[in-house]
Amino acid sequence: MAMMRLRREDPRVVGTFRLHRRLGAGGMGVVYLGSDKRGQRVALKVIRPDLAEDQEFRSRFAREVSAARRIRGGCTARLVAADLDADRPWFATQYVPGPSLHDKVNEEGPLSPAQVASVGAALSEGLLAVHDAGVVHRDLKPSNILLSPKGPRIIDFGIAWATGASTLTHVGTAVGSPGFLAPEQVRGAAVTPATDIFALGATLAYACTADSPFGQGSSEVMLYRVVHEEAQLAGVPDALAPLLASCLAKDPADRPSTLSLSLRLKEIAAREAHGLSGGPLESGTGAGAGWERRLSERPTGRRAEEYARQRTERRTGGSTPRPHSPRPAAPRDAAARPSGPASAAGKGPRTGGRAARGAPAARPPGRNGSRTPVRTTSGGRRPGPDRRLLRQRIIVFVVVTLLVALGIAAAQGCQGPTSGLGVERPAPVASYGGVGAGGPWGAGEQIP
Repeated sequence: MAMMRLRREDPRVVGTFRLHRRLGAGGMGVVYLGSDKRGQRVALKVIRPDLAEDQEFRSRFAREVSAARRIRGGCTARLVAADLDADRPWFATQYVPGPSLHDKVNEEGPLSPAQVASVGAALSEGLLAVHDAGVVHRDLKPSNILLSPKGPRIIDFGIAWATGASTLTHVGTAVGSPGFLAPEQVRGAAVTPATDIFALGATLAYACTADSPFGQGSSEVMLYRVVHEEAQLAGVPDALAPLLASCLAKDPADRPSTLSLSLRLKEIAAREAHGLSGGPLESGTGAGAGWERRLSERPTGRRAEEYARQRTERRTGGSTPRPHSPRPAAPRDAAARPSGPASAAGKGPRTGGRAARGAPAARPPGRNGSRTPVRTTSGGRRPGPDRRLLRQRIIVFVVVTLLVALGIAAAQGCQGPTSGLGVERPAPVASYGGVGAGGPWGAGEQIP
């Protein structure tokens, strides 16, 4: 999540929380990154001053915060604290690290069917807990879904509607995001859990195609399409298209229930992941079991290139040739072609690419299977089999030399006390004390 520096008008302390950065701003207020005395990080939203002066808004906001306290589930950001009587009401939720679904798709391209189904299954479980608490989110969209290391999280219940709350909306406040809100929201009708099902279907369609199922345009155009036109699901995979089409039905009664949607997405996630990896899913509980591994699977090269080309066309308004990655030129002769473990690491033999610059080719392996040393990534050399063999040969040579020298010395000692020059040779004396007071031969020993 992108962070910005605090501005002059931003507060530095709110309640018991110290503010550090700006996380974003919306129709209701500004969201900050804060922390308490224990170091717990929170996302703290401060309501706009003009809304804080509206008593009707304060009453509705108090009911919604009370409803948010009742939500229990692992797929939502837990409410930590709130102050409804402050000059500018605020509430703090658990800070969720990780990019939003919107940012991930915008930067890396559409997700695979297994990834979309896995994320959708976890989100439907989260919505099930939200609806069981009597709350409707009303603004579910890709930017309000964070992909944390522990699974997707639903955030920003700022315009959520609780059972018994007024359905009136203050003039100037947002009631949803065009392209992701349900037709009944546009008409001003009552919202139900089916409203969030429509938004989830549009969000999963965005994850599949990197675009809203109702296209792009002004707010008026988008709202008209939501009410009067069918969703465009041409780029949605066949495994998900029928289910998402039912979620985007105009009539709320035709949409699947939250529980039914969760079960069907789990089945699709298991089937698609099984087909991708050739094996069953990892063991775990909940819809998010193994979701992070599947989400980290990047699209193939052709898919990434196709998505980059489409993004370029949307920005420039014209068509651009599809990029081609140049194939590396083959070596001219067999001697210059790298082989062995060095080539597997992407470097030339022995010299790490010296043959490619015109240096002599590396020597072939020896008779004993010795190979050239492998150059590590840090620049050093890792001893290979040839160095170990060289050390063994040196040790054998030293041992043999010592044995020969001892044999020669023993043979000369058997010839007599004199050497070939006629000079009397003293008998060897054992030394135990090193250099001492008696001389270098031992303690108290004298040279004859």
